[in-house]
Order: sequence, then structure tokens, then C-alpha cells
Amino acid sequence: MKKICLVLLGLCGMLTTLPAQVRNEFLLEKNWKFTREDNPEFVNPSFNDSKWQSVTVPHDWAIYGPFSAQNDKQDVAIAQDGQKEAMEHAGRTGGLPFVGVGWYRTQFDVPQFAPGKRAFILFDGAMSQANVYINGEKVGYWPYGYNSFHFDITKYLKPGEKNTLAVRLENLPESSRWYPGAGLYRNVHVIVTEDAHIPVWGTYVTTPEVNKQFAKINVQTKVELPEGADLSKYSLVTSIWNPNKQKLTETTTSLSQLPYNNGSVNQEFIVRTPTLWSPDMPALYVAEARLYESTALKDIYSTPFGIRSIEIIPEKGFFLNGEKTVFKGVCNHHDLGPLGAAVNDAAIRRQIRILKDMGCNAIRTSHNMPAPELVKACDEMGMMLMAESFDEWNVAKCKNGYNLLFDEWVEKDLVNLIHNFRNNPSVVMWCIGNEVPNQWNEGDCKIAKRLQDICHREDPTRPVTQGMDAPDAVVNNNFAAVMDVAGFNYRPQLYKVNYKKLPQGIILGSETASTVSSRGVYKFPVERKAMAVYDDNQSSSYDVEHCSWSNLPEDDFIQHEDLPYCIGEFVWTGFDYLGEPTPYYTNWPSHSSLFGIIDLAGIPKDRYYLYRSHWNKAERTLHILPHWTWSGREGETTPVFVYTNYPSAELFINGKSQGKRTKDLSIGIDSSYTDAAKAAFERQKRYRLMWMDTKYEPGTLKVVAYDKDGNAVAEEEVHTAGKPHHIELTADRKQLTADGKDLSFINVRVVDKDGNLCPNDTRQIKFEVRGAGSYHAAANGNSASLESFQAPHMKLFSGQLTAIVQTSEQPGIIFFEASAPGVKGAKIELISK
Repeated sequence: MKKICLVLLGLCGMLTTLPAQVRNEFLLEKNWKFTREDNPEFVNPSFNDSKWQSVTVPHDWAIYGPFSAQNDKQDVAIAQDGQKEAMEHAGRTGGLPFVGVGWYRTQFDVPQFAPGKRAFILFDGAMSQANVYINGEKVGYWPYGYNSFHFDITKYLKPGEKNTLAVRLENLPESSRWYPGAGLYRNVHVIVTEDAHIPVWGTYVTTPEVNKQFAKINVQTKVELPEGADLSKYSLVTSIWNPNKQKLTETTTSLSQLPYNNGSVNQEFIVRTPTLWSPDMPALYVAEARLYESTALKDIYSTPFGIRSIEIIPEKGFFLNGEKTVFKGVCNHHDLGPLGAAVNDAAIRRQIRILKDMGCNAIRTSHNMPAPELVKACDEMGMMLMAESFDEWNVAKCKNGYNLLFDEWVEKDLVNLIHNFRNNPSVVMWCIGNEVPNQWNEGDCKIAKRLQDICHREDPTRPVTQGMDAPDAVVNNNFAAVMDVAGFNYRPQLYKVNYKKLPQGIILGSETASTVSSRGVYKFPVERKAMAVYDDNQSSSYDVEHCSWSNLPEDDFIQHEDLPYCIGEFVWTGFDYLGEPTPYYTNWPSHSSLFGIIDLAGIPKDRYYLYRSHWNKAERTLHILPHWTWSGREGETTPVFVYTNYPSAELFINGKSQGKRTKDLSIGIDSSYTDAAKAAFERQKRYRLMWMDTKYEPGTLKVVAYDKDGNAVAEEEVHTAGKPHHIELTADRKQLTADGKDLSFINVRVVDKDGNLCPNDTRQIKFEVRGAGSYHAAANGNSASLESFQAPHMKLFSGQLTAIVQTSEQPGIIFFEASAPGVKGAKIELISK
């Protein structure tokens, strides 16, 4: 496979209102009206919408519920889960009422707009089947709810007057396999330019050559001029700015040759001793393009980008800036738990912080186009991205899914995805599909190649992959062979044989594990199980249960450690998400997943520390499970696991040693995958420390960790909790921004008088917020809870939950208080500036 040298990527343009006021951009956030009714009269500017609900965009109307088994109840056979006959799936899409029509209307002024100006509207995402009207006239239609799209609205705006925007959205039943959200759940932008301008997503920045001494930078800039313009009067001045906002270099190009270059200007630069973008050093440069007519400034377009290279070397792996880099990735759906699909920068950045602390270096945007806020945050915080596009092509998984759109829209959607994000350094790979049914069909490799060719045409700098879960079929029918990178979902036991058959010389775990667990819930006896179900609709946090098609984390660890051609994995999933409550297909009220390493409330499960011990070698990990509060289990076998990045540890129960355990690094791939070896947790012995025969007695669990030389270097304790005594509060951030959008996530837990978590406490906690903010939502991570996310109270799950506070636009102190019967309440203060 030829070397693929990647782009100096960045966020695509249009940042802020510019000093010369030649380009103006603003968000349509406030003063929206919303209804679930449907009437063609709603497009008329004169329609009286005063009785509609007042909302702020981004807005997900379905997250407010209520939960119901009747919301999008699907009687289907999920082929990719191995189901042969149709069965009822009541919580498959989260049990929330997202199906149906929603209308949005707003009036807005555009004081910058005047005759001779141009105007555009950009939707970062609208769920779904968007029909857009301005001043009663239809502007355009875009059906795919996950994609960004834009329209030229110059001829529809009225200078100096109020303009009415109306948007009709509709979610069809059986259009999704998970909770998709509903409404204008991402931002809406209005952009005003001069007649001569750089269009939306009009720049393309690449780095044809990158090393520590210098980087070659190529900037292609699309320019649109008024009809009949004298090209000799126009020029483009582009400058490169370093991460310290210092100008490095500048070049000026006449537009006289514009018609012969496909309407684009091509400019090249040299940056000496560049700071290379990486997860550890997410350095961002800026290309600033200034368009002039003679000496008159007509436009300014800023494009943040990163200088970095990527290449795939057969037999060796994936290289970032010349260094071999293994993907320690997770798959994430787009919902933000109790916030639903409504995009929020603070919530996204919190997720990235939690993942990075675990040692994660990459996210797969499963199974759709990401929000621009996620891509921007990954650029700035240092997180690689596999930007995914579709969950199905022209063969249906859901009868009203993307299969209805594929033939007409697939190229348009792919082009928008790539143009939107091809300047972003975090994006290192495009993904054209996930487990599409076409993978079984002889000859449909031609569709895969066609979509990959579109990616290469629009961005030849990045490799293309897709997630395939039929390893035998895709190897035999060339579906895998045509891809730049063969991405396999699960079946890691087939990596070796498929590597021998495929030409690429590398294997990617595009989706792995599907281990299931519920935070703080432990099942006995501790046995490896597939598709285990229990009366409480939970799964064991001993991390030994998985889906019928999948495996435990160590089944993937061992492949990517021992096989040099395995380039890493993307675990299903980083965070729990709404919908797909596998294995509880028919067991309402289960309505959110159990796959997450982190629960729906953003609280890490035990499994988080298993991944952290393997992925984050720079930080100490020493984690004990289960909790040690088991009234009624006295004398019964209660295994103890320790997740640590130290090689050995010794366990004590009430001061008595239970023996020392050492990770067995001699365990290999082939000898550890028999039925007997799986039942005996052979692979787990390489990565976990386990005491399988310990008996429960109240008191103290203590673990002492030893380094490779046998020195005691760290210790942790877990105590049997006493009577619940008080509430304890911890905020992820206490310093907030008074913009009406910023969020603080507050961990709420009940502890005994000594501060030990009461892991079985489920009492309801009441929240009160005063001052310069408001209560926004809460979640407890319980996939079977039907409590409203927005009500100012919620029951604990395994002793904990997360409450979310939102700032107002006025700076000041935010006072948060939590109270509950039978325990002492707690208060915390946040500062909003």
C-alpha cells in the first residue's frame, strides 16, 4: 500500500466578525418558536406563532420525554446481532418520542446585508428531512440529519427588514437503530459576505512534506467573483500564523489565472522547525486569506490547521509524524446522555478529558458525521478522529433508514463531510460505512470502491476504511481488499487468517469488545458469560460479560500487543448512549446501552480502570473491585479484582494477606482461546490481578502494588460502608463562562460519616440552584430508570449520580444544593465569569 502523507488539517474557516466588517457571521440561537403540529401555513411570515413553545437552539425536543415502550417500538430481526426472527424491541431507540414532525420559526435582522452583498445559511445538523423556508419561499432541502449543509439565501433576504426563517423537520418511524435526537440539535449560522468572497468550506490546506526541519504547506482557496469581474484587479494575500499568533510568512497571488484553475488559487509556503500536531502536542496554525479588489478588502477567511503527517506502512502499522502510533480508541454515539443530541461544547470537552485520562487517543464517530464542536475540540485537545458517515447504504437495516436516500444523496453527503473537516488535523481517517448489509453481496465491493474513490478525489491525503462484521464474506468477495484499511468489527480470532489473505498488510479493529457492565453492580458466581440477563436488567461490573458476537477487553489487547500489523482498536463504546440496551432487547424499561466504559452520567465504570491500566502507562492506576459492603454475603466467595499498571500486587482482607498476584506475560494468543482457557480467564491473567476464592467479611480491603523490582510502590483501600450519613459533592469545573451555555457536571454521592461511598444507596436526591445559573439536567447511569432527566430530583444508582448546572449570561456566583431525607445535605459554589 502506498505511503499516505496527511494533511495539515484544521477547522474550516469563518471564525469571528472581522475588523473590516467584510465578512460577518452570527448564530441563530435565541428567539426560536417550536411546535409539534404540522401545517403548511407555518411557512408564511404572517403566521402567528406566539403560542408556540419558546426554545433556544441547539434544541433536542425529544430528550424531554416522557419515556414509553410505545415510542418507536420496532418488531424486527436485528441481522447484525444474529437474530433470525422478528421480535419486539421497545427500547431500541431509547424509549423517547423522537418520531414525528417538528417546526421551528424565528425572525432575525441582518443589518450587514445590503444590495450587492451575499448571504448564506449553514446548518451544522438538523434531524431530519429538513425543509428550509425564508420569508415564505423554499430555500432548500437536506434529508440526512447528521450532516452539515448550507444554502445561498441572497435572493430570499430583505435588506433592512425582519426576515422569517421556518424549518420543517420529520423523523420517520423505524429510521434508526439508536436514539438519533430530534430538531435543530446543532448550530445554525448566517454568513454575510461581499459579492467577491471565499465560499463556505472554501479552503483546503495540506502538508505535502513534513519533518522536524521544515514543512511544505499548500493552500487551495476557492474564490467566487461577481459576473463579468475584471480578474486583473483581484488578488489573494494569504499569510501563515504560528500557534503563538505570530505571522510567519505571506504570499500574494493575482487572480488572472482563476478560470484555468477550477476557480481556485493555489499557494505554497515553507514553515521552518514546525511544531507538529499530535495528541500530546495539539499545536494549531492558521492560514489567513485576504481577498482584494485593487486595494479594497473584499473578504477575510481564517483556516486553523495542524502540521502533521500520517502514513500506513504495510506489516508495520500506522505512523503519526514518523512515529508508530497504535489506536487506543473508542466508538461514541453523538448523544450527550441526559442532554440528548443537543450539541454542547462543555459536555463534549468533558468527555474528551475523561477519555484522555484513560489513555484514549482516538474516537470513531459512530455511525455518522460528527458535530463541528467535537472536531474542533479534538483539534485543540489532542484526540485523533475516524470521521464516519453512514450506518447503511442502499440495503436496509431500518426500513426508513439511509437506504431511502443513498442513490440520490450519498455523494452529496460524503462531499459535505469531507469539505467540512478536511482541514482538521484530528481527522486521520474517513469511514464510509458500518456493518452495511452490502458486505454480504457479491459485486458490492464496487460500491465500496466508488465511495472510497469519492473520498480520495475530495481528499487524497487520508486513508479510507469501513467497519465490517462479516470477516469471511468480505475477504472472499473483495469487499475488504478494496479498502485502504480493512476495518474489522469483532472476531479478533480471525485477524491472523484474514491478514494472510488481504493485500494491505495491516488490520484495524474498527469496533471491538462490546463488553457489557453496569456501574457498581456485581453478579455471582463470577463467570464469563455471553448475553447474560438478570431480573434487575443490569450486567456485572466484574467485566466478564459480553455479547454473543463479541468478547472481553483482553481478547483485543493481546492482538494489538502481539501482532505487529494490528494498528489498534476502537472499543464499543467509550460512553453509554441512549438506545440499544443489549442484551435487554425485550426487557422494558431498559432504554440505554451497557457497552460504555463510562456510564450515561459520565461516571467511569470499573472497566475504565482496566483500560487505563493498559493504555495510560504515564499515570498510576490502582483500582479495586468490587465494593466491600455486602450485608448477607458474610462467608461467601466474593472474588476481588485489581486493575493496575504495576506488574504485581498483594491483597489483604482486614490485615490478612490473601497472597500476591503477578501478571502472567507468558500467556499468548493461540493457547488462551480454547473454551477451557476462556472459562479460566487465562487472558485476563495477563492484564488483571484476580483473587477468585476470597470470602467476604466486613472491614477493609487493602491492595499493595509492587514494581518490577519487587518494591512496594502504591496502595489503596476499600472499606465496608457504615450507615449513610451525608451527601458529598464534587464539580468537574468550578470556574465557568457566563455565556448561557457553559456547564458544570457535579458528582453527587452519599457517604458514611468517614466518607466511604454507600454503594447500595438509591435514595432520591433533590437539587436547588440559585444565583447566576440554573439547574439543567441529571443522570444516574441506570439504564432501567424512567426518571426525567430534567426534573430537579433523581434517585441514586449504586450510590452516585451526576447533576448538571448551566450558567446564565450574567456573571456571578452559582449556588448548588443537594438534599435528601435521612442524610445531611451539601452545598457547593461555582463562579461564572
